[in-house]
Amino acid sequence: MIAVNLNKKLERVEIKAFSLENKIVYNYFKKLPESERTDALIRAINIGVLALMEDRLSTFMAKTSNELGTELESLKMIFDMKNELFLKASHKGTEAEENILEFLNRYFEEKGIKDLATSTSTMEGNIPKNKTGDIVCKVDGKDDLKITIECKLDKTVQLGPIEDKNVFTRNTDTAWSQLIESDANRGSEVSIIVFDISLVTNSIYKSFDNVGYISGIGFVAIVDSQKGDYSNLAIAYRLARDIAVNAREVECDYTILEAIVKRIIKSIDEITCIKKLVNDNIKTSGKILAQIEKSYLLMSFNQRFLKKFLANGTLTKEELLNFYTGEEVKDNLKPIQADINNLIAEAQ
Repeated sequence: MIAVNLNKKLERVEIKAFSLENKIVYNYFKKLPESERTDALIRAINIGVLALMEDRLSTFMAKTSNELGTELESLKMIFDMKNELFLKASHKGTEAEENILEFLNRYFEEKGIKDLATSTSTMEGNIPKNKTGDIVCKVDGKDDLKITIECKLDKTVQLGPIEDKNVFTRNTDTAWSQLIESDANRGSEVSIIVFDISLVTNSIYKSFDNVGYISGIGFVAIVDSQKGDYSNLAIAYRLARDIAVNAREVECDYTILEAIVKRIIKSIDEITCIKKLVNDNIKTSGKILAQIEKSYLLMSFNQRFLKKFLANGTLTKEELLNFYTGEEVKDNLKPIQADINNLIAEAQ
């Protein structure tokens, strides 16, 4: 373990000898003359610390460009150019797909999930001359149990519910059509369509500002690729995986399934909003902490009923009543609320 000590008298950070196994860092220092490596390491630490102190890299670049000289100004220009190119370039879809593919396989490895994500965007599927379904995830490595992910970085794609579909007009891609087409083309159990927050229509963003579920059709996940935030995709994938693994063995009542999944997503949306509140104003800790605990309890409660429903294809009347009333969640919250009240009292 690296020992980082603070010399308070001299006001400096002291780090004992350490080694770092990182290919990117290694290749960077490999190109530098030995005499320049120490100064380069110090500059890297200074820049990294300043970056950690900022919420967004772009803000960090703007605030520190004058302090760190021409090298940082060049880095800022590269960042701005990359962001502009991402929004305009024709290859942005390919880049987004590669990033999502990398994220999924890394996520599977970190969580111990034996799934495998592969790119299929250049390959025809079950439908002749059709390449819809950019990424196919084999659940537990099985060829006959798949989840398809369609990456859609296109600001013209609307939601497209079936009641709004006019069969006499020219066909255009919609969230509904792409989800249905992905499943048909790749032979998957469940499909997910991914939008980037910077390239999504208002109608979709208003309907699903984080994660959405279209009953019997599939999931919608809105990510922020410029921040490297794919957490909404991870949430959508776990829910889709539960359905893919369990629902195929029984005949589901999709009305109940939709009610359970939508409540889980509602809880997720609440948690996301609460986290934003915490970041904006950490002093409002008491009520926010209580709401977070409530949402986590409710999400765990809902997910337990989802698994029970997927295993049996239905809920008993007693189970449905317990799910509706949620009395168990209220009882579990009481000791947690008491602990939060004690913490607030001690802080005052």
